[in-house]
Amino acid sequence: MEPQKQNPVNRTDEHILVCLSSAPSNARIIRTAARMADAFHAQFTALFVETPDHAVASPENKQRLQDNRHLAEQLGAKFETVFGEDVPYQIAQFARIAGVTRIVLGRSAATRRRLPGRPPLTDQLIAYAPELDIHIIPDHDADTAYRPRRARQSQTADILQNIAKSAGILAAATALSIAFYHLNFTNANIIMVYILGVLLTAIATPHRIYSLVSSIASVFIFNYLFTIPRFTLTAYETGYPVTFVVMFLTAFITGTFASRYKEQARQSARIAHRTKILLDTDQMLAKAKGRDEILTATARQIVKLLGRNIVVFDTAAAGRPAPRLFPANDRADAPYDLEHEWPTVRWVLEHNHAAGATTDTLPDARYLYLALRVNERVYGAVGIEAENDPLDASEQSILLSILGECALALENEKNAREKEASVVLAEREQLRANLLRAISHDLRTPLTSISGNASNLLGNADRFDEETKRQLYTDIYTDSMWLINLVENLLSATRIEEGRMTLRTTAELLDDIVAETIQHIGRKAAGHKLTAVYEDAFLLVRADAQLIVQVLANLVDNAIKYTPKGSSIVVSTRRAGNMAEISVADDGPGIPDAEKQQIFEKFYCGENKIADNRRSLGLGLYLCRAIVEAHGGQISVADNAPQGTVFRFTLPVEEVTLHE
Repeated sequence: MEPQKQNPVNRTDEHILVCLSSAPSNARIIRTAARMADAFHAQFTALFVETPDHAVASPENKQRLQDNRHLAEQLGAKFETVFGEDVPYQIAQFARIAGVTRIVLGRSAATRRRLPGRPPLTDQLIAYAPELDIHIIPDHDADTAYRPRRARQSQTADILQNIAKSAGILAAATALSIAFYHLNFTNANIIMVYILGVLLTAIATPHRIYSLVSSIASVFIFNYLFTIPRFTLTAYETGYPVTFVVMFLTAFITGTFASRYKEQARQSARIAHRTKILLDTDQMLAKAKGRDEILTATARQIVKLLGRNIVVFDTAAAGRPAPRLFPANDRADAPYDLEHEWPTVRWVLEHNHAAGATTDTLPDARYLYLALRVNERVYGAVGIEAENDPLDASEQSILLSILGECALALENEKNAREKEASVVLAEREQLRANLLRAISHDLRTPLTSISGNASNLLGNADRFDEETKRQLYTDIYTDSMWLINLVENLLSATRIEEGRMTLRTTAELLDDIVAETIQHIGRKAAGHKLTAVYEDAFLLVRADAQLIVQVLANLVDNAIKYTPKGSSIVVSTRRAGNMAEISVADDGPGIPDAEKQQIFEKFYCGENKIADNRRSLGLGLYLCRAIVEAHGGQISVADNAPQGTVFRFTLPVEEVTLHE
């Protein structure tokens, strides 16, 4: 099947890609690619294609790959990992997505043929991505004796266990074949039983050597038990040698592919697990509130990913940050030597770079430390226990992604806090501005009236008749009461803004609160018909009586100010379930529907004119809502029938048990 041709992509910036491997000469290829990137002023990327064989690579090869990776990063390369079995296809796809313009390979890797008849890596890359420039660096002398090696099974118990599995499967296949022989099944059926046994061996054991030995043993057992003459290793029929060869090849190839697909399945499961962890981390960080939740979620996800002890340092606290240990086995007493590890942590926080175990910087540390950073801003450090056990390429790639997401979440949390502080500061500035407006205008008007009336009384009292004096006294009283009400609202608003409003709730008789409010209103209600209606006598509520009197006074005062002389104002109370409902209704002009959603906002005055043209500060209804909600009730406004407005608010009922 020919690869699909891609349209050439026009590039304006150079991007050089070097392929990493565990070959000893790969370091030379990396240095050459780094010099090319420097000469072209190009972006530099080091790519590792993780195949199923990487999982069973020898420790020497894995360590050499880590060394080559560190070298590439030191020379300025950005490390990337992709997964797949078709190496040239994965390289070409990554190059196309990342905008690579040049690929640097070693000659031995470019010309080596993995399978007979398959073209070398260079030819496959050209077929997959003909628009790329491929540079071949001579390295055959260095690679003459190099062949990738697999890891050896070091534990005798594992070897014996796998031998027992293979022998058991072979014995079961032989027993089934003997049963088939006595039932007069053909040799083809018996051969299929042995092929099935080899396949099961490949699935049950971790290495293909067991399926290979099982294939050879199956051929000899079949020859010994089921070919004529039986119980010998000779065969009379001329076609049996071909049968043996075909049987061996079929069993061996089947076992080989089964082993390979099993390793691919394990690799796919690892990739899916790590991808799920990364996606879960994104969701958890999106829901986290505050630095502590962000760091805790990140650390637990890293523990889930790596299965190692994790330690987190948060730089938000002043002085030396305290370590937060997240053990892999949920032990609260996991050992951690802060005095030994602190110099490495401090270096990471100061230099914004990884250090500690498995690195060239302070490698005596037990943990590998990485900075939680966004550009040059460092929010903390995360340590991963890695002494004598370095992270593999795919683990480190996912780890860096998680740390990057954590740093971005910390950055967003910081920005949100600063934005919230700015909003609070802006609101406070707005409050100060409105208070200054009130002082400059709303306070000056009644004070001028009071001082003028008092001056007239002092200078001309003997010339005024009793009716004129009474009117002047009334004006002074009205203006002073308006000032007292305004000052009380301002003080209450200040306490609410600063979070200092405290409730001193007691069991209060609602009738007494209403009566005290009407008495407090006093002369303000002159010219209006103010009445009280009690549907439920002796209704007790749990409330701060002084604050509820202020709520009722504000509501009645609004009704007086916004309705013409002669209007009726009714204060009524009743019980509604476990709440007491208090309403203040008038038959004035009412409130437009468009304003009903805004009248409880701070400093909102509306468009209705007050009867005496005195401007309102717009704090009364805002305070009413804050006080009622602090008591656990709700306040609302609606139209009164047939006209006017009715304000309703609720308070919790106080239950009283009588003992006779």
